[in-house]
Amino acid sequence: MKKVLALVAVLALALSAFLAVGLSLGGGSSDPSDPSGARPTPSPTTPPPASVTQPPEQGLADVYSQRIDWQPCESNDDQDCGTLTVPVDYRDPQGETIDLALLRVPARGERVGSMVVNPGGPGAPGTSYAAAAGMVFRAPLLEAYDVVGFDPRGTGRSAPVDCLSDEELDAYVAGDPTPDDPAEVADYRDSVLGFGASCRANSGPLLAHVSTIEAARDMDVLRAALGEERLTYLGASYGTKLGATYAELFPERVGRFVLDGAVDVSLDAETLSLDQAAGFETALRAYVQNCLDSTDNCFLGDTVEEGLTTITDLLASVEEQPLPAGDRELAIGNAFYGIVAPLYNRDYWFLLSTALSSALEGNGSALMDLSDLYASRGADGSYDNNSMEAIYAINCLDDPTSIPFGRVPSKIAEFEEASPTFGDVFAWGLTGCRGSQVRSSEEPLDIRGEGAAPILVLGTTRDPATPMKWAVALADQLDSGVLVERDGDGHTAYNSGNACIDTTVEDYLVDGVVPDDGTRC
Repeated sequence: MKKVLALVAVLALALSAFLAVGLSLGGGSSDPSDPSGARPTPSPTTPPPASVTQPPEQGLADVYSQRIDWQPCESNDDQDCGTLTVPVDYRDPQGETIDLALLRVPARGERVGSMVVNPGGPGAPGTSYAAAAGMVFRAPLLEAYDVVGFDPRGTGRSAPVDCLSDEELDAYVAGDPTPDDPAEVADYRDSVLGFGASCRANSGPLLAHVSTIEAARDMDVLRAALGEERLTYLGASYGTKLGATYAELFPERVGRFVLDGAVDVSLDAETLSLDQAAGFETALRAYVQNCLDSTDNCFLGDTVEEGLTTITDLLASVEEQPLPAGDRELAIGNAFYGIVAPLYNRDYWFLLSTALSSALEGNGSALMDLSDLYASRGADGSYDNNSMEAIYAINCLDDPTSIPFGRVPSKIAEFEEASPTFGDVFAWGLTGCRGSQVRSSEEPLDIRGEGAAPILVLGTTRDPATPMKWAVALADQLDSGVLVERDGDGHTAYNSGNACIDTTVEDYLVDGVVPDDGTRC
């Protein structure tokens, strides 16, 4: 579905107060050879030392000499808000600039430093993630760190890209992700191409400068503005790609890093989509099995295969005839998002059961609510953020690879083998960047992070969005990668009910204790 779910963690922020999904952490130390040492923290009025502000390139001295003017946030005076000014194009540091939105939750105890966090997406606003720190992170991290979130360029309140009106975005999300005849293919093609054209028309030159590489450069400016010699970072899902990119660009600036729900940054777009299709199928099968195990009369059927058939039949029925959902109609696109959303966290599979049971009885309201939460759509019909647009802009700038619409049928068999339920959706998603005609000025990176301090790479065995094998691959690709495996369901590992994972992450971030590579929890 138009670059569907690529590196997705959009749901993490949409449901941050309800579904604790897509969570992530990050860390840093004063010296990678002495990770347990706390570093001094300059006061806001003291200029940071030259070792902190020294820019990696000429012409960026002013950018790197900034200090953040923290002020109490209007919505919560226990939190601090600020901005950071960065160049639109790092090749032209004296040219146009944008302001990045920042939010800080001060440490509750003996402060170790600042921990920058990113919830993924790409496109989810990091300020909202940090604002929810009390729910997202556990006490040891909240005691030790100022939790600092930023909206990456092009997202949230950081010069957000704009593509569609709210009404147009409603139609886009609801659209049929699996066209079955020439007329539907034509509509799908128009939707994909029209989305790209609207992004170019409404976002202007910034659209060419929202790449992950540029966001990683911004993150180093943020590090300097925070007065940190090395960056402490916790990134989830797409946030692991952002963190790995930072490690390649600034390995000597890496402090304590945790990359949770890791992305294999070496994969091409088609393989990423194929792996995700398989991941969501695995998660859906686990959900159905849980229904069978937890009740004598699972409403989906008597076997896993029967349960999957019930779900696929429901999707086919909705595609043929949308279901009533209050004063709206649940279309096939909404039904798809409503089903995949709760798969991110096992604790909320009950929401999927409630929604599916209701839909099977002819009421699509609960599935529509989940679809709306996924897309950050409010009850009044407006969207809380631009995450559904930013994910397109960033992904297609990072990798504009796509296939012609006419080639999709040749891919469907392979994708349906990986995922009988969702395979065709992901196959059509391979066309998602056909409408993008904007190209990045940044050259692709071969990410190794040579010389960086130890980087914890977390994976979960039945993660639907970032399969475990991606974490294995990223830990192997990073020169200092340390793999930690969680046996479980849902997206990301930290604060998901696994005490071993939680202790491992917190011991590393707070005390610098590096676990054994290949630790299993």
